[in-house]
Amino acid sequence: MLLSKGFEVEMYTGTPEGQIVGLADQIVAALGGFVREPDSRNVEYTTPPLHSYEGLLCALLRPRQQLRQYLRTLGDYTILPGSTLALGDTSRFYRSDPGNPYHTYIEQTYGTAVVTASIHINVGISDPDTLLRACRLVRLEAPLYLALSASSPFLGGAVTGYQSTRWQMFPQTPAHVPLFASHQHFIRWTEAQIAAGTMQNVRHLWTSVRPNGDCRPYNLNRLELRICDLVTDPIALLGITALLEGRLWQVLSDPDLDPLHPSFGRPEADLLVITRANEMAVARDGLDALVRRWQDDQVLTARDWIDQLYQEVWPLAHQRGFSCFLSPVRRILRTGNCAGGWLDQIAQGRTPAEVMALAIREMAQGEAELVGEVCLPQVA
Repeated sequence: MLLSKGFEVEMYTGTPEGQIVGLADQIVAALGGFVREPDSRNVEYTTPPLHSYEGLLCALLRPRQQLRQYLRTLGDYTILPGSTLALGDTSRFYRSDPGNPYHTYIEQTYGTAVVTASIHINVGISDPDTLLRACRLVRLEAPLYLALSASSPFLGGAVTGYQSTRWQMFPQTPAHVPLFASHQHFIRWTEAQIAAGTMQNVRHLWTSVRPNGDCRPYNLNRLELRICDLVTDPIALLGITALLEGRLWQVLSDPDLDPLHPSFGRPEADLLVITRANEMAVARDGLDALVRRWQDDQVLTARDWIDQLYQEVWPLAHQRGFSCFLSPVRRILRTGNCAGGWLDQIAQGRTPAEVMALAIREMAQGEAELVGEVCLPQVA
């Protein structure tokens, strides 16, 4: 049996030319399964937790096909790739729910820095302390998943100099989040943050990875990886997820694979400094970023570190029957992530608007082909 997996998918809506248009109110009113984000220019859907990668593929595709069909009834609108307001107005917040006090706080505190789109990957782990151990490991390696997924090199029609502009500017909150040593540590820390006002509620923990559950911080049942930019290619997303699942199986089977284990001898403060520096390096340079490996301080590219992890987890994935879903990671390592491909087009003379318009067409075509191949009966 594989681990259960599900996705929270945030996406922009707009025109085929890449202009972002806020349609969340109408979408949420008309379609079940879609929810508002604070800004109306993006909307979110969530897939159910599934063990099967085949099932996940259709769970990702079906809501998008439903959304695309509905958007056509409103006019010449579509779904947009990317994780930032690539061609949009970055100065104004377009509220989706003006009466929501939490949204008011977000707008007034962070402005449009939070108007981003991303993929959150949730993986089920039932034991809270095992879950916290997994979170510790994944948090230190989260920059690698950002390197694979980066898709936000543009903001407001300009090239920013970052492959993940989203993660470079996103307000990680609270400012200091420890590597939680136990479930009780997480409970005490969360209660203290809410009492101090550094967190408005239990959801107001915006870091690269966090423990999640139906009654946080008390009842926890899944790891939520939040660092990834929006990955619109479902096959690539399943590859990234398979790499994460393989790494989680390793930490589940080996309690010593824990950054806080005495055998590593690394102070927590040092680990957090290394990880934050790695996140920023990857946000800028993607797979080519020079990063520092937390176990031994070796400096290498994110691409090389990912390749090492791939080789470690492949035998385990093969044994458990999901190695074929892991293989797209090698393709990303070979051909580059989404942001790198877009920046290559810029180097060839295209404008951000031209790049985005082409990406929108390619995204729609790719989804249509996949639906026809793997889940047409369910969609129809």
